[in-house]
Amino acid sequence: MSTCVVTGASSGIGAEIARDLARRGHGVTLVARREDRLKELAAEIGASSAVRAEVLATDLADESARGALAGRVDALGLTVDVLVNNAGFSTMGPVVTSDRGRELGMIRTNVEAVVDLCTIFTPGMAERGRGAVLNTASTAAFQPLPGQAGYGASKAFVLSYTHALRAELKESGVTVTALCPGPVDTGFGQAAGLTDEEAEASLPKVMWVPAAEVARAAVDGLAQNRAVVIPGLANKVGAAAGYLAPRPLLMGLMVKRHPALQSPRSR
Repeated sequence: MSTCVVTGASSGIGAEIARDLARRGHGVTLVARREDRLKELAAEIGASSAVRAEVLATDLADESARGALAGRVDALGLTVDVLVNNAGFSTMGPVVTSDRGRELGMIRTNVEAVVDLCTIFTPGMAERGRGAVLNTASTAAFQPLPGQAGYGASKAFVLSYTHALRAELKESGVTVTALCPGPVDTGFGQAAGLTDEEAEASLPKVMWVPAAEVARAAVDGLAQNRAVVIPGLANKVGAAAGYLAPRPLLMGLMVKRHPALQSPRSR
């Protein structure tokens, strides 16, 4: 029986992607640290979509826990035909005041887990001649991001890695897509340390896209075998501008505007 593994499924975009896949008739395997939230979502999906939803609580920053995922999925009699690498978080503030453990934990979740899970699950997809991978990057992937240096770099890695993996699997029957959302009201900024007011003031309101809309665009893009999905016209324009703008000018503007750099912070 096939399944869609969705990481970071306990809230935000990940939960909405799981809901959207379930509405389209796909069974889902929900992965995140917070087992209670995963169980609530699994119960909701089972009641509303009449598809199966399993919970595999996992700390994706833990190499051993990630490595055990394949065996846990096999034990359920499931085959992974869709892998959604959505788990991730950001730190805030200048590198010189950053917390070493928090920074490394972010890289393990945002970068290492993506590489590891693709390495674990794509060989089986390629062997079967079918499958799909959706890796969540960000519009932050298109330019450096002072104030969130590690986060922006991690998402640039995900975007580059996804393009390369897509090229490698082009003839295999496995599709690979990068999701690059702009700002989304998911509690993401608050978890990183920004207040609601700071998060909303940092980017124009027109760029904010609801999580459900981001998820719908992501799953549509995956079904259409698109290389990159950027939900929202303003975010498409912003990503292009960030990629093409002269770096010295852009960096100066971003340092002045980013709320995490306006007062001393330590994260």
